[in-house]
Amino acid sequence: MPPSNENEARRTGPPRLGVNIDHVATLRQARQGVEPDPVWAAVAAELGGADGITIHLREDRRHIQNRDLRLLRETTQVLLNLELSTEPSMIALAVEARPDQVTLVPERAEEVTTEGGLSVVSARPRVAEAVARLRDAGILVALFLDPDPAELDAGFELGIDAVELHTGNYAKPPSAAARDRELEALRAAAARIVAAGVGLHAGHGLNYRNVQNIAAINGMDELNIGHAIVSRAMFVGMERAVREMKLCLGGFA
Repeated sequence: MPPSNENEARRTGPPRLGVNIDHVATLRQARQGVEPDPVWAAVAAELGGADGITIHLREDRRHIQNRDLRLLRETTQVLLNLELSTEPSMIALAVEARPDQVTLVPERAEEVTTEGGLSVVSARPRVAEAVARLRDAGILVALFLDPDPAELDAGFELGIDAVELHTGNYAKPPSAAARDRELEALRAAAARIVAAGVGLHAGHGLNYRNVQNIAAINGMDELNIGHAIVSRAMFVGMERAVREMKLCLGGFA
């Protein structure tokens, strides 16, 4: 786990922005070609002020490929955050590639995108083994979890470095009242994470209109945002899209 003084230093300012570039690879894979290259997107994101680059290497390789992970590990100048399932062969790939951070996520073949948090309670042995293998390799480990106290506490027991709160239900609520309830649940979960001395991250469905409430949560260290930034980049370019999101987070004041 990062030293406590480093965590405290981060929490005095805006959260770090991790830019997820999966959907650049989605567009490339639509034609099974070579462009647009997510490696180039990562460079542009860094020039725009990204504090990290996030990629999800899925078991079905629907967007990010092994080649992308290899080249991004060689070229990325900021934190490289690799999202993965707990499947042992995927964990072995991460141990070999040595990203700065791995975020363990649930994964179902039929889903369009990640639909919820990882269940530590129901799959504790498998998650615990993955966490141990990654930590033994010197890789920071985060778990992507719903704001459920039981899941959070189960995650803390594994000696993780951070929790990334799933913000999807807040980002796409059926009503304003539901959004407010989800925000309160996220705030309560965040307080629990900070009290446990674990890094506080969040992501999923966040965009330029809804991110401010999440960025303002006390102790927020890192936000991982992809689809909204890549969508905006289609019209203004990746560098500007990242800078605009940084402004939403309170950066570049």
